Amino acid sequence: MRNLNFYISEKRSNYHRPLLFNGGLWSLAFLILLFVFSKGKTPISIDFIYTVAFIVALAIPASINFYILMPKLLKKERYLAYSLSFVLNLLVFAFLSSWLLQPILDLLFTSFFFISYLSQENILFVFAIFLVVSTLLKLAEDWFYFNTNENKILRLKNQQIETQLSTLRSQINPHFLFNSLNVIYALALEKKEGITNAIVQLSDILRYVIYDSDTEQVTLKDEIKLLKNYMAFQNHRVKTSNVARLDLDIENDDFKIYPMLLLPLLENSYKHGIGTDKTTPSITIKMSQKGSNFEFMITNLSLNTKNQLKDKYSGIGLENIQNNLSLVYPNRHQLNVSETDNLFKVRLAINNDHS
Repeated sequence: MRNLNFYISEKRSNYHRPLLFNGGLWSLAFLILLFVFSKGKTPISIDFIYTVAFIVALAIPASINFYILMPKLLKKERYLAYSLSFVLNLLVFAFLSSWLLQPILDLLFTSFFFISYLSQENILFVFAIFLVVSTLLKLAEDWFYFNTNENKILRLKNQQIETQLSTLRSQINPHFLFNSLNVIYALALEKKEGITNAIVQLSDILRYVIYDSDTEQVTLKDEIKLLKNYMAFQNHRVKTSNVARLDLDIENDDFKIYPMLLLPLLENSYKHGIGTDKTTPSITIKMSQKGSNFEFMITNLSLNTKNQLKDKYSGIGLENIQNNLSLVYPNRHQLNVSETDNLFKVRLAINNDHS
């Protein structure tokens, strides 16, 4: 995948077209001034000459405004300096035009007799109107292309984020599938009655992981069902139902959460935190939800779990979970890991309030 900065620079260079803007602006100005100078009648040669000369006189202060004053002062929020420079630019070139435009035309076109189309006051007025209107048009053009460019960049960023999320979502431990098949194979060999339930549980888990979780958000009810199916299936592997305890304090079962955030934590606890003592739960899960706040805390025996969680071959890993959270809950989540001599604990807190 190409770097996003490449697309940003590429789009900016393609979208901003000063030749198109200036061509349209000066063509429109020429037509308006030609109509004014010819007083609405069919223009003659002298009208065309004077209009072109007047456009050239206007183009100088307008270009200074577009390419010097606006980028160096206005866009840097130096409003007072820009206002003073704008007025000075207007006055200087308006008065220069009223003093010099007709003598220059008389010198260049000796076969024509030029009479000033506008008084000095009217020239100043036309210059002022044109510079103000052209400035507004320039700002509108900049705003249009800026927003067009930003929308393109946002779409590219969203595509990039979706790709990252899809990659992270697909990284659930593949060993789980192999271990699951081995469990079912062992149950089949022993001809145990639990094989039917195990197949149904595995089927539900895989259906959820492959199909149902392919969405931006799911209900907490669905995530809890996934965890319960996973725990029930794991009971066939560890051959006891006392390995994990799930405590729920949920206010709203339809609370929305990004899919597949919780299962990797449970998966790693089963893989690396189950001790030999089956009399007490090796894994304790506490889940609570109030209003827009959600908290998930999982504790298991400390059997080098932290190192295992960081292992790239060990499920999705804490680092990838953190990456996932940063993408879907920026500045609205906490992921804390703590470890003692006996216990390893992960706490995940999410605020789902978008306001």
